[in-house]
This record gives sequence, C-alpha cells and structure tokens, in this order.
Amino acid sequence: MTEPGRVYSLIDKFAAGTATPAEQEELAVLLEDTSSAEDARQYLLKILEQIPALPEHSHQRWQAIRAAIEPPKPQTNKIRRILRWSAAAALIGGVAATIYLLPAKKADSPSPVIAVKHDRPPGGNVATLTLGDGSRITLDSAVNGVLAEQGNTKIAKLGNGQLAYNILNEKPAALLFNTLATPRGGQYRLILPDGTGVWLNAASSITYPTAFTGNERVVRITGEVYFEVRKDPVRSFHVAFNTGADSGKIEVLGTHFNINAYKDEGAVKTTLLEGSIKVVAKESTLLKPGQQVQLDGNGHASPVKEADLEDVMAWKYGLFHFERTDIGTVMRQIARWYDVDVVFEGQPTKEKFDGDIPRNSQLTDVFKILELSKVHFKVEDRKVTVMP
Repeated sequence: MTEPGRVYSLIDKFAAGTATPAEQEELAVLLEDTSSAEDARQYLLKILEQIPALPEHSHQRWQAIRAAIEPPKPQTNKIRRILRWSAAAALIGGVAATIYLLPAKKADSPSPVIAVKHDRPPGGNVATLTLGDGSRITLDSAVNGVLAEQGNTKIAKLGNGQLAYNILNEKPAALLFNTLATPRGGQYRLILPDGTGVWLNAASSITYPTAFTGNERVVRITGEVYFEVRKDPVRSFHVAFNTGADSGKIEVLGTHFNINAYKDEGAVKTTLLEGSIKVVAKESTLLKPGQQVQLDGNGHASPVKEADLEDVMAWKYGLFHFERTDIGTVMRQIARWYDVDVVFEGQPTKEKFDGDIPRNSQLTDVFKILELSKVHFKVEDRKVTVMP
C-alpha cells in the first residue's frame, strides 16, 4: 500500500513543476486508483486552482489528470449549506473560495457589513536572516544571488522566496549558526546545507549551523515548520523546540513531517507524511505516515491519531483550511498571516467553520466569507474587532 505521504509529496513536486515524467505518471496512477484517498484528489484540485499557470511541461499531463479526478458532486447534508464561489461572487468579488458554515444562514438574513478603515493585504515571502556574526539581512528586499559567505559556505537567495547554502569544502574553519525568522505576515523556504528542504509559516524561526559536522544534524525551531529531510544513514536529523512549559525534540533519518509549535496554540502538533520519526518529550512516541501526536503544556503526549493531512498541509499550499474550527483558532491563523491584533467584543460565537479560503485574499475578502455566519468584524489599521 502506498504511504499517504507519497501522494502529497508528489502533489508538491507536480505543483512546483519539479516532478519528473515518471513521477507525474506515478501521481496520475495513484490519483486515478479508487483506493487512493478522495481528499488527496480534491486537495490537488484545490492547490492547482490557485496557481496562475503551470510549467509548460506539466500542463498537458495536468489536463489528463484533471479529467480523471474531477471530484464528485457534493452530497446533501442536513446541517451544512455549501456556499460556493458561484453563489457568493457578487458579494466577495475576485476570491475563489469554498466555505461551509454551521448552521446554515437564514435566507432572509441581512447582508453582512464590515466596518473598515484600512484593509490589510495577505502575507508573502518575508523573512530576516541573522548571520553568525549577528548581522541581519532582510530577505524580501535583498536581490537574488550570493548574500554572504561564512566559513566554507556561500549563502544565496534564489527566486520564489527561497534561501540556499552551498558548501565549498567539507572542513569548516569554525562552526557558525544562522537563524531564519519570518514575522507575522511572512513565510519563507530554506534549503539547509545538507539539502533538507524547510518551509516556514508566519511568525516562525529556525536556527541551524552553516555546515553539519559530527554524527548528528541538529536544528531548533519556533512556530510552524514543514521539513523534507535529506536521507543520511550516517547522520541522524534532530529538530528541537521549546514553547515555554513544554519542550522536546524530533529524531529522524529521512522523512517529511510538519511541526506546529506556536506558543498560543496550547499544544505542539507533529504530523508525519512520509518515513518515520520519534517525538521525544516526557515520553517517546513513534509515528507512522499519516499519524499525528500532540504534546500538552507539560510535555505529555496524547494518544497517536490519524491526521487530517489536508488540514495540516493547507498553509504550505496557500490555503486556510477549516474543519469544524472555532472562531478563536480561525482568528489566531488570521492574526499571524495578516499581521493584525485581534480583540473580541462580547461573547465569542460558538459557531464552527468548515471550508477553504486562499491565503492570497485581502483581509476584508476573508471576513466577507466568514460573516456569512453569525460573526462580524471591524478593521482599524492593524486592529481587528470580532463582534457577535
């Protein structure tokens, strides 16, 4: 049986235009196979609908795949009303989104009104690189090309918000550490000196050496980070995290996984897509592909559960994905991505939200969708007030 993470890995490569013809064919077979997860097929559709243009070599293959995997018509649900773009175009304008609201809004309810003084744009490829000598480089304003040379390593900014390290020789003169940090409203991609791929969500950071030496590769993170670890049978890979009361580490050899370690989320969530990992805190937990474990504020692990990979990976593919999500969780994600401060006026709504919204939407466009439920918003510069 194919590991669930393999499908998502191939989706990632295909969307980025880096999948080989053999990998494109493998993806087509996996998605056309009725034994493959339906959410993976629909997930691919959602991702590629957000991409303005596919690389030329992928376009024809995508047309063939799409013809085979178009999702079935939605089934009727007594407690959910599907509000698709076709029904909300006049209200939202320019935002391709699907949102499910519980319960359904009454037909005679008034149109939502958002009080706005200044709209907020979505986040983007924004980050700061702190070098071993303490100097800082603002990556979003830096030109592409070599940014610095530290010891035996050249640091280069590539296109599409990506940072890469090129080791010149195997023996560094001194062990130097860099820190890549994204602010609220930022994201960035990094290729570590060993070839490991790293994606940082908003308000996140990773500290790492400019060259890995010894028999371990150790990095430290905050916030939310997705890893595609380069396999190395000699040197294991370790991710350390500390959110205050709880701390721990993840041990891997080569694998794909996501870790959400925001301090304000109440738990550290580690989700495995491919390979195998061990999450070490007060106790050790082994994960298989498709599984997730959560660590509470005291570092104790919850029982391992099957993960909703669509939910976990949505941020990496440019989506907000809500599935029976409370307003507090929704607003924490919005606060980090749009760099706003959120306050609640009155008792927060107990409604739950399901659906997807592109992360490249303007803030008020997001609120126009959410206001179709029993919640309203007021935007004043960087302050957002949530009202019942």
